[in-house]
Amino acid sequence: MILHKQGTFEGAGGVPLFCQSWHPTGETRAIFIIVHGLGGHSDLYGNIIQHLVPKGYAIYTYDHRGNGRSPGQRGYINSWDEFRQDLKAFLHFVETEELEIPRFLLGHSMGGLIVLDYVLRYPKENLQGVIALAPALTVGVSPLRMIIGKALSKLMPRFSLSLGIKLSKATRDKKVLAAYAQDSLRHNKATSRLAAQFLYTADWVQINADKLQHPLLILHGGADEVTLPQGSRDFIQKVFFADKQLKEYPESYHEIQDDFGHEEVIKDLEEWLEKHILSPITVKSLKNPILG
Repeated sequence: MILHKQGTFEGAGGVPLFCQSWHPTGETRAIFIIVHGLGGHSDLYGNIIQHLVPKGYAIYTYDHRGNGRSPGQRGYINSWDEFRQDLKAFLHFVETEELEIPRFLLGHSMGGLIVLDYVLRYPKENLQGVIALAPALTVGVSPLRMIIGKALSKLMPRFSLSLGIKLSKATRDKKVLAAYAQDSLRHNKATSRLAAQFLYTADWVQINADKLQHPLLILHGGADEVTLPQGSRDFIQKVFFADKQLKEYPESYHEIQDDFGHEEVIKDLEEWLEKHILSPITVKSLKNPILG
């Protein structure tokens, strides 16, 4: 049995953001925090949840502002710092709910970029490890759309364009595609301000990759045409931190947690997590020195 909770927490500027969690009925061994991608929402990780929660992981996730059940214009932010501060607030929220338990942070697609930016900006964040699932470091969006977005960022920051990404690029599983097509919480929009902020952040993350100070796992589909695997290859080569790993799945599309072969992806994820879990006693002894 899995225990499910829903609610809100206060994001940057006091914005109430939707969040939810799943808990095992027995002992919680670790906390697993998921940050979703652009146009997605917190309900899209069922395969991961169904696999990890019975094994003692509590999973927390939330809907970004302008996504899912959280308020705001679809695909709009004032600045990337709103994503950064929302995540910081959520990590604090989770820590108050689950004291002294090891925490892992996973970001998918644009959420992967949000997570990598965050841990580079906050290298002393108390995390046992970071996972980037098909991170949006290089994207398959038309360069013209990105140029238009960047050019209009200051003049018309809320100008919205379709990303122009075909749904069929998400996964090879037609049943999953049909569910995606009927999902009213999903969207395919990005504003000019978001486009400009995305480009700046992706460049900054690549430039500062050598400063990473957390164990890192990157999982990417080799046939991903939404967030291109070359971005992950470039990033991990620049990381100096010894505990790093990139694994590609040659035939997998963007939503590798929902594509054919997702069982292998999730098993690889679980094995990495198991190698990086510390006991609660160890985490408690490390906590104050890490946070200062």
